[in-house]
Amino acid sequence: MTTPTVSPAPASLPIIDVAALREPGDTSGRAQVAQHIRAACREHGFFYVNGHGVSPELISRLERLSHDFFNLDEATKLQWRMALGGRAWRGYFPLGGELTSGRPDWKEGLYLGTELPADHPLVQAGTPVHGANQFPDVPGLRATILEYMAATTQLGHQLMEGIALSLDLPASYFHDRYTADPLILFRIFNYPSQAVPKGLDVQWGVGEHTDYGLLTILLQDHIGGLEVRTPGGWIDAPPVAGAFVCNIGDMLDRMTGGLYKSTPHRVKRNTSGHDRLSFPLFFDPNFFARVQRIEGLADAPAQDDSAERWDRANVHAFNGIYGDYLLDKVSKVFPELRREVL
Repeated sequence: MTTPTVSPAPASLPIIDVAALREPGDTSGRAQVAQHIRAACREHGFFYVNGHGVSPELISRLERLSHDFFNLDEATKLQWRMALGGRAWRGYFPLGGELTSGRPDWKEGLYLGTELPADHPLVQAGTPVHGANQFPDVPGLRATILEYMAATTQLGHQLMEGIALSLDLPASYFHDRYTADPLILFRIFNYPSQAVPKGLDVQWGVGEHTDYGLLTILLQDHIGGLEVRTPGGWIDAPPVAGAFVCNIGDMLDRMTGGLYKSTPHRVKRNTSGHDRLSFPLFFDPNFFARVQRIEGLADAPAQDDSAERWDRANVHAFNGIYGDYLLDKVSKVFPELRREVL
């Protein structure tokens, strides 16, 4: 039996040892992890996880090969531009090519997801955000990305079991209803270092936002830059060696009636003198899953909190399949791609 622990991180966000979630027979350990997750989700909506089982060698290899890709000249990187990915919305976008709250982000990136062949029924049906990835021609990168996505997707299933237990639900609650075949979206972002111009309000690499789905599993490099909005104000969420940063998204907010709120966060512009890498994996409901509030959940007010949200949206009013919510959000991030593809 493992003894799960929780300790304070430098940013006042808890670090939770989730090793017990990888041991189905460790009932007591899993229950303790669930208690820590509940406290973190109620207080911040953010927490670090260690004891996750993802290989440090795999993480190091992913970082090295990602640097190799972003070090290519832009003309070469544009060989894998997102417009060539069609409805799958996969591929590379250059600096300023993605919007947050209508403003360009100071980052470039590679959009990826579950690898599906051309003859897969969802691809044949033209389902948005489903299809083949555009893997850059960097030796070893394709295999490393697929290995990393598989490892973190497995972690996502384990964490959702912990979240279910934290709500006094069966461990398989989310798997049975939403994530037996989750929508996995993976991003590799590069934030080039640049001084903030004086007198201009451009200090953010990514502006304030919440994530759309259930759970985000974020790998930060050693530079960091993530900030989280808490009831007491904005706080840093610096890198913690060997740990992922996790946060809950809008759909978990919707499902829990606001008991677990999706927390706004942002990324400071990188002024470190070195390129900064960030690797968020979004573990989301199946594209066609109809998102509903969890019945009988205590202390879940499901109140309209749109006046307090960054986007003035009422997530509790959403009624539909997750794919509809996702496409509405992503279309605002890539308006030009929306016109070209959808």
